[in-house]
Amino acid sequence: MKDTAETPLSANNVEYSVSGGLFARLHNLNIAIAFTSYQSGLLYLIGRNLENGINVHQTVLPKPMGLCMDKKGSLTMTGGYQIMRFENILEPDQLVNHTFDTCFVPRRVHVTGHLDAHDVGINNADQPVFINTRFNCIATVSERHSFTELWRPPFISALIDEDRCHLNGMAMQDGEPRYVTAVSRSNTIDGWRDRRSDGGVVVDVQTNKIVCEGLSMPHSPRIHDGKLWLLNSGTGELGIVNMQADGTGQFEPKVFCPGFTRGLAFYGNYAFVGLSKPRYERFEGLTLDEKLKQADSDPWCGVQIIDLTTLSCVDWFRIDGNIAELFDLEVIPESTCPMAVPPESPEAANLVTFAPSVLS
Repeated sequence: MKDTAETPLSANNVEYSVSGGLFARLHNLNIAIAFTSYQSGLLYLIGRNLENGINVHQTVLPKPMGLCMDKKGSLTMTGGYQIMRFENILEPDQLVNHTFDTCFVPRRVHVTGHLDAHDVGINNADQPVFINTRFNCIATVSERHSFTELWRPPFISALIDEDRCHLNGMAMQDGEPRYVTAVSRSNTIDGWRDRRSDGGVVVDVQTNKIVCEGLSMPHSPRIHDGKLWLLNSGTGELGIVNMQADGTGQFEPKVFCPGFTRGLAFYGNYAFVGLSKPRYERFEGLTLDEKLKQADSDPWCGVQIIDLTTLSCVDWFRIDGNIAELFDLEVIPESTCPMAVPPESPEAANLVTFAPSVLS
């Protein structure tokens, strides 16, 4: 396994391990994996190197959080006080340093201020829409202001600088936000912390209805193959919401994963699930604790690949050491070995590309 790019001090004393079949699976699917850790301040890009091993490229970024890989091949990320949109500057036959066939460079950076932005998507207007957790709403960027509010849950009474319900996840459908997850329906500052065990909800953005409740710190709702999937993080479960004719549904667990599940992407018949070690000082007493005891397992930090036919983990990437928390992940199609360039770096300053001239 090869580790490239500089690593901040917080990520020292970290060990990576992978399943024996991970290289072959990435090769057969022709994909790479991206995931974020706000704890380490790193965007991780997992690909294949020239020695038939796994390459780990790390890019230092301010509090990297939500990721969205759109149909155009752009990678959008929420982080710190910015929304960044990265473009792959390479043609299919080009390489950087004789290794990287994908090179993400930030081309659009929106300065939003600290919004604690979580999940992000790209809408039909080709604009980023994101979960503005600090202000309990879905928002988009503004040419003048930090953000423009697009929608807020019906149980939040005002646009206010108070994290009341801990809105965190967003499922896009047909280019628009469709479902969101929140840790609770609390309408008081920090009220969600008292509802971590069973106060979680899924809200339909189009109808304003709560379509699923009784969840434990749900995250990462995603629509795949016509079904609404999500991670019930407080129980460590990946599952679906079985929708009824009246528009409400019940959560059906499909797979238990040994960790605080957060970050979910799909590719073909596989689910890619991010795992973190619980912060017991703040998230103690969740059902996940008991489930880990029953399984005689310690919590993971890393990524598990779940076969949706067998509902079992078929490959994995694990992190041990100082890094214990991930947030989001994405699949990068048709990429062997990706890298990314930080916006404020010598690489970004010196890397100049241009389109073919249209002048005669």
